[in-house]
Amino acid sequence: MKIFKRIVLLFVVGIVGFNASAQMATQDIVGVAAGSKNHSTLVAAVKAAGLVETLKSKGPFTVFAPTNDAFNKLPAGTVETLLKPENKAKLTAILTYHVVAGKLNAKAVLAAIKKGNGIATLTTVQGGKLTAGIEDGKVVLTDENGGKSTVTATDLAATNGIIHVIDTVVLPK
Repeated sequence: MKIFKRIVLLFVVGIVGFNASAQMATQDIVGVAAGSKNHSTLVAAVKAAGLVETLKSKGPFTVFAPTNDAFNKLPAGTVETLLKPENKAKLTAILTYHVVAGKLNAKAVLAAIKKGNGIATLTTVQGGKLTAGIEDGKVVLTDENGGKSTVTATDLAATNGIIHVIDTVVLPK
């Protein structure tokens, strides 16, 4: 129990330290992502998939947003291939796998992990599952293929939801 409380404290300190202005959301999810130089690949992918209007809608949504470096971890040529019009369905499936309906802030994610005795299963808008857990004091998402991504920043508030930054692209089956 003491370990879990320390993890929660570290997670919350990271939240406060990363974005003190998160409480005053003035932009939707697309606007927040577009304002981040570290998410230009994600924004380009959202545009190519035709998901801009969806992610600007009322929501609320929780988005696990991969950074440009996360996309760069994919095999060479993957992003360029996915951005082609003929791969729109596959790109859409990958992007919607990063979205959960509802607004799950860091506190809610941690509560779900605790309630689930160390894991929380999240159903994505794509229909697949992500598993959230704690590893080495950090929240880690595991995709349906066993791939792992660490949450590096949390609770970036948007008018229609919340964004958590992740360091690796998660992939559906």
